[in-house]
Amino acid sequence: MIWVNEKPQPFRRGMTLAELASAIDPGADIFIVNGHPVSATTALQVGDHCWVWRRGRVPSAAEMGQLLHARHTPGVQERLQASAVGIMGLGGLGSLVAVALARMGIGALLLADYDVVEPTNLNRQYYFLEQIGQKKVTALCETLGRVNPHVAVTCLDKRLVEEDIAKEFTGVDALVECFDDPAMKAASLRAVLRDLSGVYYVCSSGVAGYGDNALIRTRRLYPGVYLVGDEESAAAPGQGLMAARVGIAAHQQANQVVRLLLAAEKEDERG
Repeated sequence: MIWVNEKPQPFRRGMTLAELASAIDPGADIFIVNGHPVSATTALQVGDHCWVWRRGRVPSAAEMGQLLHARHTPGVQERLQASAVGIMGLGGLGSLVAVALARMGIGALLLADYDVVEPTNLNRQYYFLEQIGQKKVTALCETLGRVNPHVAVTCLDKRLVEEDIAKEFTGVDALVECFDDPAMKAASLRAVLRDLSGVYYVCSSGVAGYGDNALIRTRRLYPGVYLVGDEESAAAPGQGLMAARVGIAAHQQANQVVRLLLAAEKEDERG
């Protein structure tokens, strides 16, 4: 037996990648065996893991699902695929959370921001030089399409206020707060506790500088409500917002969302 594009195939002594390509994709021009690029004439051995791919080809939804199932296991992937997550604020935290969830195959993302990509964003946010001047929702949606085109992405190009939150994010399974503004952090927590019972909520506080990694932690505030950060550090002279520490916090937020969606933690009923 060998594995081709994550699928088992019968093995025959002397078979080559070219033979596989003729049956799978005659236009294939990328050949990888056991993690190494090879030529189409390479003879295969029993147990080999092979990729036969056409440069630039986008996997279908079924193929992408199969790839994710192979890495995450089917039970995990099915639950992620069935889930929707909202993200408020698409800066250093929100843009990384969105990309991480898209890579993991979340079913749907609802993204909200009103800002544009500025040159100073590029030191920590998931944007590129050619996207400077674009709306963040537009730029990030484009990037997510390159990461995983089968995630259903909805964009809200607006400045949220407290009264909007329950209306705009009704129907999501989890909501991630990534605001810079302390007033909106407080407002969104109030809105969730008051109006979005049953929606998991992951917020943030304290991600600036280059302090001890271990100080960025995830803490349960209420049933279904978690805070990520060191709860102290703020941007100031000599302590800016930097890619590494912001990234630690963003990926803790994304991982906490996944833990909640997969019921990895016992949660009390929201009241």
